[in-house]
Amino acid sequence: MSKHVILITGTPCVGKTSVARLLTSKLKAFYVNLTDLATNEHLILGKDKERDSIIVDEKRIRRRIQELIMQCDRDVIIDGHYAVGVVPKQLVTYVFVLRCDPVELRNFMEKCGFYGHKLWENLASEILDVCLVDALNVNGEGRICEIDRTRKSTEEVAKEILGILNDKEKCRVGVVDWLNKLENEGLLEEYLRI
Repeated sequence: MSKHVILITGTPCVGKTSVARLLTSKLKAFYVNLTDLATNEHLILGKDKERDSIIVDEKRIRRRIQELIMQCDRDVIIDGHYAVGVVPKQLVTYVFVLRCDPVELRNFMEKCGFYGHKLWENLASEILDVCLVDALNVNGEGRICEIDRTRKSTEEVAKEILGILNDKEKCRVGVVDWLNKLENEGLLEEYLRI
């Protein structure tokens, strides 16, 4: 059996870490949270004060991720919104892009302390498919699976991903269209403030 390298990506607050950790448990995989890795191994160039986030050293984290994958003898699950930018594409088996209705996502973000520019920038990222487009640009459509996690539990999302990994469900792209949804609901102007 060959090991899988599975990326879990998406806009902040879509549930990447919860899903990735549950999958790690179910698959008995090796888990990497990119933010924790960058922080714990000092793979940081600085801090973006405007966005209140770290600036990772992509070259060094890419090298470290490759080392971890090559040393591992089991499936590897990598969790992070910038995973497609730092995991060598030739090592990637699947990229799961978690999506969430911007109305629901806004509530999650506000509960997590997002406000002002950071809130609207991340909502715009979800509405405009930024993580999905990045994944497609780097890895091509064959390995990208878009998962709408709106109103789904972590367990339901993990079950859907496991179904894809076990060839019981189909990997798809193009499952959501937040622009049209928000426009039809008269909410686009309110949610796309950037």
